[in-house]
Amino acid sequence: MSDKTKIAIFKKKEIRKTIHNNEWWFVINDVIQALTDSKDPAQYFKKMKSRDAELNNLTEQGGVQFVPPLRLEVATAGGRQKAYCWNTEGIFRLIQSIPSPKAEPFKRWLAKVGYERVQEIEDPELATKRTRALYKAKGYPDDWIEKRMRGIAIREELTDEWQQRGLKEPIEYSILTAEISKATFGMTPTEYKEFKNLKRENLRDHMTDLELIFSMLGERATTEITQANDSQGFDELEDDAREGGSIAGNARKELEKKTRKKVSTNQNYLPGKEQDKLEDGNG
Repeated sequence: MSDKTKIAIFKKKEIRKTIHNNEWWFVINDVIQALTDSKDPAQYFKKMKSRDAELNNLTEQGGVQFVPPLRLEVATAGGRQKAYCWNTEGIFRLIQSIPSPKAEPFKRWLAKVGYERVQEIEDPELATKRTRALYKAKGYPDDWIEKRMRGIAIREELTDEWQQRGLKEPIEYSILTAEISKATFGMTPTEYKEFKNLKRENLRDHMTDLELIFSMLGERATTEITQANDSQGFDELEDDAREGGSIAGNARKELEKKTRKKVSTNQNYLPGKEQDKLEDGNG
């Protein structure tokens, strides 16, 4: 199972989206927060439904032109969890009930993002190109982007392998990922994010070149071991994850011994001002 959660940016606000039935579904709380700056978007949504009977009905039962919101898996600070998401049509209806000057530009942004998904279905390479362009726009250098993109491909190959070999539940993917990370870096992804003082941000977007390289090594080694063993089911795949992570972990320790420098760093690989914000405690 590939990680289908992506981050879209609207006026510097992150909005998570995920693919469901070949279209983008957007996290409702993220949309509300982007348009209202509410500190409690879930409560804001609840109040919206109490004021707008039609919206309440649509979110509960759907309608002729609408499917109701669905709880879909998205990336969160605590790993993959389910969040209420709505497709493009539903989000258009949602923002009709939000009195915000940002509503109109958001509609145009939403239409553009929806159209891009149609283009990506026709030409899947466009999705990769847009991801590269997004990292470039954020200020990441080309050599880092190449490593990040390769890491994404290696991760997808691994999770596809796991799916074919019997993994079904999201928690199983999280456990195996944590095993690789623990063996590679001595930290689970959750512990690593705490180490880097990250919250909802994507951990790998804040890794250095070496951190990305060892992440790739651990996951690629796990894929190779899994294929060599022809492993099936969670228990066997968990053993493979530990072994694959240990290969990367041993290589990391050897490099640290030779260079007398730690590979893992609590500094975040962020361009310019974004790094300053986190170091000042405002990020």
